[in-house]
Amino acid sequence: MQVTQRFAQLLKQNVGKVIVGKEGAVELMTIALLCRGHVLIEDVPGVGKTTLASALARSLDCSFKRIQFTPDVTPSDITGFSMANFKTGELEYRPGMIMSQVVLADEINRTSPKTQSSLLEVMEEGQVSVDGATYPVPQPFIVLATQNPVDFVGTYPLPEAQLDRFFMRVSIGYPSAEEEIDILERYTTGARPIEELKPICTSSDILRLQQEVERVHSSREVRAYVSNLAAASRRNGALQLGVSTRAAISLLRAAQACALLEGRDYVIPEDVQRMAAPVLTHRLVLSPEARMRSMTPERVLQGLLGSVQVPVKVK
Repeated sequence: MQVTQRFAQLLKQNVGKVIVGKEGAVELMTIALLCRGHVLIEDVPGVGKTTLASALARSLDCSFKRIQFTPDVTPSDITGFSMANFKTGELEYRPGMIMSQVVLADEINRTSPKTQSSLLEVMEEGQVSVDGATYPVPQPFIVLATQNPVDFVGTYPLPEAQLDRFFMRVSIGYPSAEEEIDILERYTTGARPIEELKPICTSSDILRLQQEVERVHSSREVRAYVSNLAAASRRNGALQLGVSTRAAISLLRAAQACALLEGRDYVIPEDVQRMAAPVLTHRLVLSPEARMRSMTPERVLQGLLGSVQVPVKVK
């Protein structure tokens, strides 16, 4: 547990050399990494989405590729393709841009739905299929995708099936006045702190920490609490689409990592409640009536958390 806490602290400090404040966003991305999940970073332009993802990638001694999504990016650019070797007469696989341990999918909603769907298999199963052959991606593997929620011109909103592949959604938000002053001071000198970042851990370190998360105990009462939250979302009249089983599994995994970062080897209901918003809100689809009443997924989720009984005893 102390090793995991130390890793999270070092990662915050390293990313903090580039991103001022936003420790909460860094912690959430750390949890996703430890849970083998993918992150959708969604916020307005210019608040540091791409910089945050790049800083996290540079902090890990892992292979890294950035995909700038545009309308002309094709599925084969992502997954790779087979090409004939004229010397041997056989087909050879040419890896695509997804064949990396850390992948930054920048402005993912600016590419076509066909290209977006090429990520479904690799995000869920950690492999790509090309011409009937399957190729695993290197481990550990994480996709950090960014998108702008307010610009609709020339964008293709991610469908529900794609959103469900993302372990959590993270918003950065505007900096405080003091943080913005520090940012202005840092960047008016011409310095580029992101180019000076050094890795703080290796691939084997991350794989070992991921196994630590899986050993965190979750009692039957906690598992029932997560299941009841999922069931309540499916019955809620304000929601057209509730929480999937995949989402419930993600919520429990996030709670395990949250408990580990708090120094515990067991999950409590507060861990589930803390992780509910980043893990679930992007998966909740409001009904037309709820949208007309200006409801938000966050408000609906708060109602769900208040309506489901919290277990008192956790064994």
